[in-house]
Amino acid sequence: MPKQSMHKQQGKPSVTRRMIVMLLIAGVIFGGVFGWKWFSTMMMNQYFDNMPEPTVAVSATRAERDRWPREIRAVGSFKATNGVNLTTELGGIVRSLEFENGAYVETGDVLARLDVDADEAELSSLEAARDLAESERDRLRRLREQNSVSASELDQAESRFRQASAEVEAQRARIDQKILRAPFDGYLGIRRVDLGEYIGPGTPIVPLHAIAPIFLNFTLPERHLPNIEEGAEVNVTTDAWPDERFEGRVTSVEGSINDQTRSFLVQATFENADMRLRPGMFASVVIRWGEPREVLMVPQTAVSFNPYGNSVYVIQGEEDELTVERRLVQTGQRRGDMVAVTDGLEAGDRVATSGLLKLGNGTRVEINNEIRPESELDPEPADG
Repeated sequence: MPKQSMHKQQGKPSVTRRMIVMLLIAGVIFGGVFGWKWFSTMMMNQYFDNMPEPTVAVSATRAERDRWPREIRAVGSFKATNGVNLTTELGGIVRSLEFENGAYVETGDVLARLDVDADEAELSSLEAARDLAESERDRLRRLREQNSVSASELDQAESRFRQASAEVEAQRARIDQKILRAPFDGYLGIRRVDLGEYIGPGTPIVPLHAIAPIFLNFTLPERHLPNIEEGAEVNVTTDAWPDERFEGRVTSVEGSINDQTRSFLVQATFENADMRLRPGMFASVVIRWGEPREVLMVPQTAVSFNPYGNSVYVIQGEEDELTVERRLVQTGQRRGDMVAVTDGLEAGDRVATSGLLKLGNGTRVEINNEIRPESELDPEPADG
């Protein structure tokens, strides 16, 4: 056998041994890396598992019983007892405006006049024709007494006189239609026309509203129909006078239910002697009815309002080992900063009122009421 071939056969075992050694070294290295990774992850998990749970600072209060009046809340708009945009029945040129913007006027007061020169000339012509017809009628009456004319001729003269008189009255009515008078007592708005302006029939000249007393219109769901009756007290607040409450009485309840909205219209009347309530003004309405009822209440800040259900965090345990339990509740009427709880709590249960986003079932807490938000039944707006 040639020497070269023998050298090749002797070199193969040497290469194989080197490959095995390299694989063993690589296995040891990778095994060490993965082993260290597993060991460090295990130790980290063990550390976090044994790490003490942090304590969350919350404010707290107890669910309390109280007696709340039965209330119905709504929104409405004020409406004048009489309100109209005044106009003339005929067109013409504005010759005079006999009022001040915003003035109080009484029934029959003249507010504006249109040009009537041509109409008065026509009236004079018609009055002359009437006078002639009257003279002719009187003459024929005398002749009829002497049997000098027929009864039909006298009848025709009577007819011509009545027709001429009617034309005079019609012309006077047309002239009167060009004089704008107040149809009722009330307060004027701001005029819409100027002197010398030509206006057509029906052109608004000035708005007029009777606002003392004033109406308030609002709608209620049909379930409240048994609780609303004429004479019921109505309290409202407005954006214009946020610190004041105005009192009125229900004076009318519509006799039918709207089949689209399932609601009905209610009208209340307010004396409004100081004229502060104006037509179109928005109002928040509160109607009280029946006897007060007992409710279990908590601050609204204690309730997590969610589409799938409302919940509170009830604080349990001893003072140095306090935890919270999430409990689903049913809520009812709201009043001020408080909300009534109809199911899920008992009187005396202590609930968290702040820090709810940090809480979960079993979270450890400590109570710090220095951070407790204010909760009042009848909060007053801050002076601004």
